[in-house]
Amino acid sequence: MNPHGVRTTREGAELQVLLSRPDRLNALRTADLIDLTEAVEAAADDDGVRVVLLAGEGRAFCSGADLASVVDASTVDAANRAILALRRIGKPVIAAVGGAAAGVGCSLALACDLVIAKRSAYFLLAFADVGLMPDGGATALVPAAVGRARAMRMAMLAERIPAQTATEWGLISQVVDDDVFDTEVASVTTRLAAGPPLAYARIKRAVDEAAMPALARALEIERTGQAELLRSRDYAEGVAAFKDRRKPKFTGT
Repeated sequence: MNPHGVRTTREGAELQVLLSRPDRLNALRTADLIDLTEAVEAAADDDGVRVVLLAGEGRAFCSGADLASVVDASTVDAANRAILALRRIGKPVIAAVGGAAAGVGCSLALACDLVIAKRSAYFLLAFADVGLMPDGGATALVPAAVGRARAMRMAMLAERIPAQTATEWGLISQVVDDDVFDTEVASVTTRLAAGPPLAYARIKRAVDEAAMPALARALEIERTGQAELLRSRDYAEGVAAFKDRRKPKFTGT
């Protein structure tokens, strides 16, 4: 087992941030989210970094928060900080989604500027399955991309959205066949690394102001709501059912 949930590698102007717990489908602990944030914030201050690539090791991008660890309000705070770091860095950030992007893993992918996914990948807001609400800015990121109706369906029914469908909806930017995924990710990363950094920074800021002016407020509302839900019996039942691989029995308490 790899105790380090996040690893970074640097090649020239390209920084890769790798979610590295493949045995847990890259499920994130609070410490992993902090490490991710610190890597992105450091890249923001490094003039030598021109593009950031966020990827997952193994067969998943990220399966969400690790329910085997302590998940509490500090986890939500760490996720919020990670989302803001991804949006505030004035450099292009690519999410290379080679498998499941679920829960906060889905939020992290959608917080990136470009999302390139394998055709076999899928996106899932799995929060309701354990009695929680979407966090990591998903309540702003998803409707900004696909509209209220589809966002509500994703949030309430926790359905898997195949990468092809996600592209057609406008949730992600690109889907490619599995056998050319690595080549396409490398090509786009190299192109962005050679692009105009000042223009990219202005593009990010302008698009975010137009498309997601309420992101910061959404993070606050999610934090308040999630803190309450994490103390509920429904959440305890949801986690127990998840671990027992059974359907939860929610009571609204």
